[in-house]
Amino acid sequence: MVRRIDVTGAGGVRLAAWEYADPPKSDQPKASEAPGVLLLHGLMGRASHWASTARWLSERHRAIALDQRGHGQSDKAPEAEYTREAYVEDAEAALDQLGLGPAVVVGHAMGALTGWQLAAKRPDLVRALIICDMRASALGSASQREWEDWFKAWPVPFATLADVRKWFGEDDPWVERPNPSRGEFYAEVMHESPDGWRPVFEPEQMLKSRQTWVYDAHWEELAQVRCPALVVRGLDGELGRAESQEMVRVLPRGRYAEVADAGHLVHYDQPEAWRAAIEPFLDGVLTG
Repeated sequence: MVRRIDVTGAGGVRLAAWEYADPPKSDQPKASEAPGVLLLHGLMGRASHWASTARWLSERHRAIALDQRGHGQSDKAPEAEYTREAYVEDAEAALDQLGLGPAVVVGHAMGALTGWQLAAKRPDLVRALIICDMRASALGSASQREWEDWFKAWPVPFATLADVRKWFGEDDPWVERPNPSRGEFYAEVMHESPDGWRPVFEPEQMLKSRQTWVYDAHWEELAQVRCPALVVRGLDGELGRAESQEMVRVLPRGRYAEVADAGHLVHYDQPEAWRAAIEPFLDGVLTG
């Protein structure tokens, strides 16, 4: 079962939050009493990418996934801000308005950066943090140019969803070997338009969002995260082992986990292994 809850973000931007919960069993706490979890997707993602994670979390937590500004069913106003501050303020507003805090914040990629910046800014709202495959180092201008070129390479509009799955899972030059889960991931962020299938987001807004973090390193904010924090990487993801372990060292209460046979989309590639990697940490937060 899933229900939508509208949230007002920074600058009045309307955000869609999604609460995942099965009908409670007799021995389960009411949703209002269960510890909160806020799930933040990465760039180009959407709340539904967390569905499998949110459903098992809802057995013991109040699990809510947020469509961040410019993504999913949240507002995509061209005049809206797509800065780091706006994304962090949106997450802050969601925790406040949903009554989730202090919550465990689980973030993938850009969502993980939002999570640790929020934890540094508002430690009263974040009781624990899970960082999934996000680097703390600067990526640089070359990385941004690669993304610009990549968006231009997309053969939009796609004629069918099968074409979406095939291109992102096999034909995309960024794909080293066939990856069906990657194809499914991108199929979820497409919608049907009169001329075919197009992304639900505006690529220009994604690039604008990305340029607010790629040129800077984020170690200082990481060091300000005082709550328990788990850094998770896929062995074939974008976060290397050396950098992830340095992130754990910099975090005052950092821990480390890795998922084999997973790329950047760790929670989507290997949902069962992802659960096995993060559940012990969550259990410790609940009992600690």
